[in-house]
Amino acid sequence: MSRDLYVLDLDGMQQSAVDVADPTYLAFDYMRRIGTLIDAMPAGRLRILHVGGAAMSLPRYVAARRPGSAQIVLEPAVEVIEQVRRELPLPPRSGIKVRPVDGLQGIAVVRDDSQDLVILDAFADAEVPPELLSAEFIAEVGRVLAEGGVFAANLVDRPPFENTRRFVAAVRGIGEVSLGLEPATLKGKRAGNVVVVAGSLPTDPWAAPSPMEYRVYRGAAVQDSFGGGR
Repeated sequence: MSRDLYVLDLDGMQQSAVDVADPTYLAFDYMRRIGTLIDAMPAGRLRILHVGGAAMSLPRYVAARRPGSAQIVLEPAVEVIEQVRRELPLPPRSGIKVRPVDGLQGIAVVRDDSQDLVILDAFADAEVPPELLSAEFIAEVGRVLAEGGVFAANLVDRPPFENTRRFVAAVRGIGEVSLGLEPATLKGKRAGNVVVVAGSLPTDPWAAPSPMEYRVYRGAAVQDSFGGGR
């Protein structure tokens, strides 16, 4: 099936890909995992804070799958916001509100206990900004999450996964921690996406992907493999 994809390139990376006709199609594997998490959450409208927006792939997905959801997107690159609005406008009455502010500054004004899901998917110079991996930011995530809420973060890492280990140690206070990554990344063949989820996780947040396509860690396996860090 051929698709009419709108692809946004930033810092030499494909940051977003949106199917113009079908916003429920997620082209990137890590986004499909976060989409599965969204689908596994309780039925009905969701309140979601997106830290990082680019072409708004996941906010568009939520608007299509969970109509009426209230979504806030924190995206500091004003030129990117303007380009996307010009080339691929958000659907009318989408419930998506875009704020031109960085994640740490933007989350500080979000109300306590107001979000069902916080998604961190932000990059600068092809890396997650270090302030968004800090204890200060993670404490803010814990503050804005409502009871039963979930935090999902897309990291880029490679063995020995020092960033992931530190992040896992930091988010344990939010709740149960699970993570998933591609086998090629696990084996160190290349740096790749590592999706970390924490909080009141659904029974099946990953939809049981094959170990050949995605390696998932839950419970004691997280501690055994990624439990280090400070």
